[in-house]
Amino acid sequence: MTKYDRDTKLAAVQTYLKGNISYKRTAQKMGVSTTMLKKWVANFREHGVIAFKAQYTNYSAEFKMDVLQYIEEMGASIEEAASVFSVPSSSTVWSWKYAFETNGIDALQPKPKGRPSMKKDKKKKQPEEGSQEALLAEIARLRMENAYLKKLNALVQEERRSQNVKKHR
Repeated sequence: MTKYDRDTKLAAVQTYLKGNISYKRTAQKMGVSTTMLKKWVANFREHGVIAFKAQYTNYSAEFKMDVLQYIEEMGASIEEAASVFSVPSSSTVWSWKYAFETNGIDALQPKPKGRPSMKKDKKKKQPEEGSQEALLAEIARLRMENAYLKKLNALVQEERRSQNVKKHR
């Protein structure tokens, strides 16, 4: 999907609003799709020049519910609601609606962005040496180590057996 800068959007909208030509002709003249031009004009009529200001925002669950309630109560389309609430893409509103219908209000809660931190948890303190917790942790570690070595030994022996079987044939 091609991104258009603010000036291109404004020029396309103003060309359509000034002239006596259709959406299709204006879109062809400006080199944009008719659907995009219709969205831009609707946003411009609703919000003016501010509609084309770059928006990068996290929406709260309450805001998302307001948008969905507006759609339900007013019988508005997803595109109309996106225009009224200044959500840049109607697909965002569609995904909120789908998430709400399938998973309820919990699905509208904002998700943490980016990768999780790689920092070690500093809250975990090591148990004192010789304490019951430390001894139990050491026993568990030794049991895991023992199980690992047994599995490794079994795999090595199985590999040797398969090599011996291949030699005898």
